[in-house]
Amino acid sequence: MGKGLTVAPMSTKPKAVTPPEPEHAVVDPSLVTPPYWDEACKHLAKRDRVMRKLVAEHGHARLHTRGDAFTTLARSIVGQQISVKSAQSVWERLRVALGQDPSQPRSPLAMDVVLSKSVEDLRAAGLSARKVDYLRDLARHFDENSVHVGQWQSMDDEAIIEELIDIRGIGRWTAEMFLIFHLMRPNVLPLDDLGLIKGISQSYFSGEPVSRAEARDIAEAWAPYRTVGTWYLWRSLEPKPVAY
Repeated sequence: MGKGLTVAPMSTKPKAVTPPEPEHAVVDPSLVTPPYWDEACKHLAKRDRVMRKLVAEHGHARLHTRGDAFTTLARSIVGQQISVKSAQSVWERLRVALGQDPSQPRSPLAMDVVLSKSVEDLRAAGLSARKVDYLRDLARHFDENSVHVGQWQSMDDEAIIEELIDIRGIGRWTAEMFLIFHLMRPNVLPLDDLGLIKGISQSYFSGEPVSRAEARDIAEAWAPYRTVGTWYLWRSLEPKPVAY
C-alpha cells in the first residue's frame, strides 16, 4: 500500500488493553452497549497498533443505542451531508418543533407527530426541503408497517440494507449507520463515510489521500469487529460520541 503508511504488522505480543473508564462516569440507563465491545477492543489492540493506541485513549467512549428504529433513521437523515455540529443543532431544533421535552433529549420521536406537521414547520427547524420530504416518507413507511422491523434481528446486513434503501432519502451510508447505531452489528465498514476515510488517512497514511480499496485493506485486520474500528477512528477526529 506504501504511501506513507505508518502502521506495521505486530511482531510481538502486545499487552492486553482494557478500555479505561473515566472517573465518576454516568451511563444513561436508556442506552445499551453491544455485548461484544470489550472482546472487540482486545482483538483490535492485538491486531493493529493504531487501534491499540486509540482504544487506550478513547476506550471509555462506547457505542450506544436507544433501541428506537424510527428515531435512529430520522437522526441519520438529519445528519446527511452536514457536519456533526450542524446536524446536532438541527436535530435539537427539530425535536422542539415536534413538541419534544428538551429535558428528555433521548426520548424517541413519534412518527404520527412528524406526519402532523406542515412542511413549513419542519423547514423552520433547519431541514432542507429534500430532507423534509425524506423524513415524512420515512414516517409513512413506519406508520403503514411497510418495513419489517420485527424481522431485522434475524436478517443479515445486506438484506436489511436492501430493504432500507427502498425508502426515499436512505442510501447505503444511512442504512449502514442504522446497522451500527440501532442494530449494533459488529462488522460494518461504511466506506462512503467521510469520517472513516479521514480517520484512516490521518492515522495510517500521515494525512495523505486514501482510496476505498486502501481503506478496505486497512480494515481487514479489524474483522470481525470493523464497526468498532470505525468507531475509534471517529473518536480520533471527534472525541465526543454522537448518539443516534
